[in-house]
Amino acid sequence: MNFKSQLQRDAKPSSPNTDSENESDSGEVFHDARFPPEEEAALLASSHAQKSEANTLFSSSRYSEAISTYDAALSNCPTYLDYEIAVLKSNISACHLKLEEWKQAIEAATASLEALDREDPPPKKKKDETQQGHNSGQKQDTNRGHQPRPYPSSSDTSTETSTSSPSVIELDPSSDEASALARLNLSDSRKASISRIRAKSLLRRARARTNLSNSPAPSSTSTWSLLSAAQEDYLLLSQPPDGPIASALPPAERRAVAVALRELTPRLNEAKERETAEMMGKLKDLGNGILKPFGLSTENFKFVKDENTGGYSMNFQGNTGSGGGRGGGAGGGGG
Repeated sequence: MNFKSQLQRDAKPSSPNTDSENESDSGEVFHDARFPPEEEAALLASSHAQKSEANTLFSSSRYSEAISTYDAALSNCPTYLDYEIAVLKSNISACHLKLEEWKQAIEAATASLEALDREDPPPKKKKDETQQGHNSGQKQDTNRGHQPRPYPSSSDTSTETSTSSPSVIELDPSSDEASALARLNLSDSRKASISRIRAKSLLRRARARTNLSNSPAPSSTSTWSLLSAAQEDYLLLSQPPDGPIASALPPAERRAVAVALRELTPRLNEAKERETAEMMGKLKDLGNGILKPFGLSTENFKFVKDENTGGYSMNFQGNTGSGGGRGGGAGGGGG
């Protein structure tokens, strides 16, 4: 049993108030899983020592050993300290990138971003924006219940600095009140640190997704999907140009993001056209298999687009030169 497990077993409720306790159907009482301050500090000290060791291993290009040591640091880090977890996961993603383990890099960077979104929940999107992209950071853990507190901004493997986000935040009436208040409670230095780690994790995930799309067999995810997801990450890094995430990137990285976005556009179009053609080919083969017992094939059916309405009409053509078939009347509405 490691140090954290022993402390977790002996941990007492953070408050004597019985309202913070939950009782299961079996009668067993569960407490808020926070450690007393002294024990939390001991766990953090152990976790930080292992993280420092992992940083040294990373600097020595011993990436596999660094991953194991970062994992050890995670095992000692209290699970409700989301910022600490985000930094470790982001560093693990950097190791996987060096090892060209793209899928693992994506997973670690995503875990980092989810932890940051719990620490500093992003504003909820308006209804007309919810159809654009995916937001992996909306999950909330109702059992965490911790108050944000300042951390050093030099926790990551690099020593880059960033610009603090504005100290005055206007509450969004459509956002969750608790999330908005949590954002107000964050200090300027803490918000700057969160933006810096968020930028690093987005950049690492975007690069991993782009590299995975170049692999001979990019897993079960299509090339187009991977490139679209990478483009979304790069857009988050670049817009708005003076936002906290973009400002957290050094100038060289900002230029790299701009170049990546320009290069992705033709690749996205090419991948979309290629995968659309492959899909249509598979549908055609399926149709031919269904029509074959009737002596027909998909070549017997011709679709003609009406340029005025944008709809299509279907014409049937016989196999033995029976002349152009009659319109099947399968016109679709324009739009």
